[in-house]
Amino acid sequence: MRVPPCFDLLSCRQRPKAASPGELIALPTSPSEKRLLLFGASRGLGLAIAKEYLKLGWHVDATVRTGSGTALHDLVGKADGRLDIEIVDITDLAQVTALHGRLWSKRFDLLFVNAGVKNDDAETIADVSTEGFVRVMVTNALSPMRVVEAFQDLVPPTGAIAIMSSGQGSVSNNETVGYEVYRASKAALNTLMRSFAARHLGDPRTLLLLAPGWVRTDMGGPKARLSIQDSIPNLVKVIEAQEGKSGLQYLDYLGRAVSW
Repeated sequence: MRVPPCFDLLSCRQRPKAASPGELIALPTSPSEKRLLLFGASRGLGLAIAKEYLKLGWHVDATVRTGSGTALHDLVGKADGRLDIEIVDITDLAQVTALHGRLWSKRFDLLFVNAGVKNDDAETIADVSTEGFVRVMVTNALSPMRVVEAFQDLVPPTGAIAIMSSGQGSVSNNETVGYEVYRASKAALNTLMRSFAARHLGDPRTLLLLAPGWVRTDMGGPKARLSIQDSIPNLVKVIEAQEGKSGLQYLDYLGRAVSW
């Protein structure tokens, strides 16, 4: 019987102890002056990232695709005025451009693009429809990079730009069956981010491709090895640890380098 592969291969090898999930935001004693622009925060990993930075006292500008009714909207009353929600579908270039127009006067210490969809796990490149292939590639590779290109000017030289990748984007670690199109989309994302870094040699900002591990979310599924609390607080610590380090790194949720 085939064992389902991890969404992040490294998460198969080491699993930290689970922490108790906290639904309420613990307000900091002294709010930070730092600001996060987070794309894709309505649920799952993106929502957890928003919560974590709010706990740290950051001001969070986060995007969703609908105007109300998301779990992110439920946080507004608990965030002490430090959460602003914007509506955007990052696969729609006109909406991305319009959002930049609304935010152009702000500056963000961290731009974090969290986006991801997948097709059927067992669907191979021989089976996938052209429409299905394009959907995954546009959402997972093209659109995140368009966001980076559009909003990089709002990130100062001391800031960071991060994208949620996956251990499945590692070409050298691609040795198990399944997730072919998803793997290809994350590998494409990684390659495009490397091209971005090559075009910005000497840029002092921190550039990160992050692998959160195989996490129990709607996309990761109930059999995933990590809870959100296992992954996201550690992922945020990894980002903090890279502050001030220029250049591109591909790291997992425990700060380990992932093979390209």
